[in-house]
Amino acid sequence: MRNELFGRAKKAVELASSSNGSPELIAKARNELSSAFANSTIAEQAQLHQMQDLLDSLENSIQ
Repeated sequence: MRNELFGRAKKAVELASSSNGSPELIAKARNELSSAFANSTIAEQAQLHQMQDLLDSLENSIQ
């Protein structure tokens, strides 16, 4: 069974990273990550942490 929330989070992070760090898209991606985390497997949680690190890097690059 596919975790739809995980897929949505992944797409949101990809969109935020391809937008060169749009603050609005980063915020949306963070919300999607938060929603996905509670309903994900340990392996998915590890990937979500990596996505969160990517968002942190994007956010730091625009400051």
